[in-house]
Amino acid sequence: MSHPVLSALVVVHNEEQILDECLKRLAFADEIVVVLDKCTDGTKEIASAYTDRLLEGSWELEGERRNAGINFCRGEWVLEVDADEWVDDVLAAEIRSVIDAGTGVIFNIPVRNHVGGRWIKHGWGGNFGKNGYPGLFRKGAKVWGAERVHPHLTVTGLQGPDLKHAITHHIDRDISDMLRRLDRYTTARARDLADRGQVGSFPNMVRKIFSRFWKCYVGRKGYRENGYGMVIALCAALYPVLSHLKATLEEAERGKT
Repeated sequence: MSHPVLSALVVVHNEEQILDECLKRLAFADEIVVVLDKCTDGTKEIASAYTDRLLEGSWELEGERRNAGINFCRGEWVLEVDADEWVDDVLAAEIRSVIDAGTGVIFNIPVRNHVGGRWIKHGWGGNFGKNGYPGLFRKGAKVWGAERVHPHLTVTGLQGPDLKHAITHHIDRDISDMLRRLDRYTTARARDLADRGQVGSFPNMVRKIFSRFWKCYVGRKGYRENGYGMVIALCAALYPVLSHLKATLEEAERGKT
């Protein structure tokens, strides 16, 4: 019996410190595709040890580089994995079983987010951590939007049930790394807002601080994670207002040119 061809797709920019641990766990796929976006470190050499399916280029928008990677895949099915994510043997077996069964064209994969060596189960949300993502799909069922960070998705076809086993996501090394990620995300988000002329109003963004903090810390039980839950909720709460303030400055700078 022949099985559907599965491509594992990893999109990277200067990930030499973590890429090996990701790629060694993707040997169950029929091909590994690595998109190298403006890589200047040893990422290409590490990727070359696992695959010759390398796509090199320079993309400003996250959605565009992910779509380029999907189009480059030769498999009927695509598994999107970030360089800081690990697929264990149990999840790999479930992925193979799901695509063989053909009960849908896109599937949500649960995520276990780790900060350092600790699994932080509660509190994620507000564009600052995912509990799951539609990472397994038949090619053509998923298209990313044209944004720099958290691009929107267009999905067509039948969505299957969520997978049972989670992918391990090493999202941050520590709290300092988490705060640096907040800075990167809000900078990219600000440029997207400025591009679309959707900077918004400061009072509205301030109101979101309270609702987003409550949702992450109380509604999603971030309080169970002690200090980590507090910081995650604060980052999620500050995300809109920091993006707004940076977008306002971005528009002002563009107006000078």
